[in-house]
Amino acid sequence: MASLQDITDRLRAALRGKPGLDKTLKLDLRGEGVVFIDGAEVSNEDRPADCTVSVSKEDLVALAQGRLDPMGALMRGRMRVAGDMAVAMRLAPMLASARG
Repeated sequence: MASLQDITDRLRAALRGKPGLDKTLKLDLRGEGVVFIDGAEVSNEDRPADCTVSVSKEDLVALAQGRLDPMGALMRGRMRVAGDMAVAMRLAPMLASARG
């Protein structure tokens, strides 16, 4: 299982040299920490964001590996989105880039 630091580092590497998001996104890993993305900056700060995606670490890894469909995860309650849904929709390509 990927650690919080591994997830953070992979997202940081995936966004390096790319324009990043124009809004903030927080991945709330349901008690296992947070990943905060502001533009191309990635940290583990727990700050308010334009969009918060709540998902278990295991399901986030499955999403990144393409083993879990984002829409299916939303429909089954395995992932919740609060705030700007347009920001959440940009998560899948970021995760694909982080797949390495």
